[in-house]
Amino acid sequence: MNARETSPSQASGATRRPRLGAPIALVLALAYVAGFFVFLNHLPRTTPKSVQADGIVALTGGEERLNAATALFEKGVGRRLLITGVHPTTTKQALRILLHGARRFDCCVDLGFQATNTHGNAAEAAQWTRAHGYRSLVVVTADYHMPRSLLEFSARMPGVRLIAYPVASEKVDLRDWWHSPLAFAVLPWEYTKYLASATLNGLFPPARPRS
Repeated sequence: MNARETSPSQASGATRRPRLGAPIALVLALAYVAGFFVFLNHLPRTTPKSVQADGIVALTGGEERLNAATALFEKGVGRRLLITGVHPTTTKQALRILLHGARRFDCCVDLGFQATNTHGNAAEAAQWTRAHGYRSLVVVTADYHMPRSLLEFSARMPGVRLIAYPVASEKVDLRDWWHSPLAFAVLPWEYTKYLASATLNGLFPPARPRS
């Protein structure tokens, strides 16, 4: 048999591989879709009526998040407020005006400029939390962003109690998301990033700081 000829067993193996690939791909696709709807079902849709913690962390990404975090802070929920992921060109004065001159803004609000994503938000918040010796945090972010935020935060602060304070997004409506082109694009992508974060934190957990 020359090099160009193929034995029956080789031909059978070559035929079998594509046939096996299609069912596996289908199973993975169905698992992804099923997981997506479970993810949607577990997204927080209400805020807790009463919260209290050592500090508050607000993740940038919408004015409604900052307003909610500031309102909590003004009520005395936390001793300090960290706004993480602030653009480097944003000044404290500009944020004070945006937040209508929060009373304790100058003394007790900290701005984090290093974070550019949720992973960075968690790292920045963890450093801030350790610096102040806090054991509990209220985490303020968009409702659809909350699962991934809590996952990243808990990976870096396993001993800190995290209290979710989800904020409804004006642009991504969870009630009729399939009718909104933006929500239809954002939610599957957020679910995909959640899966990636869960996988990476499971395979490569963040290093614990030395005490």
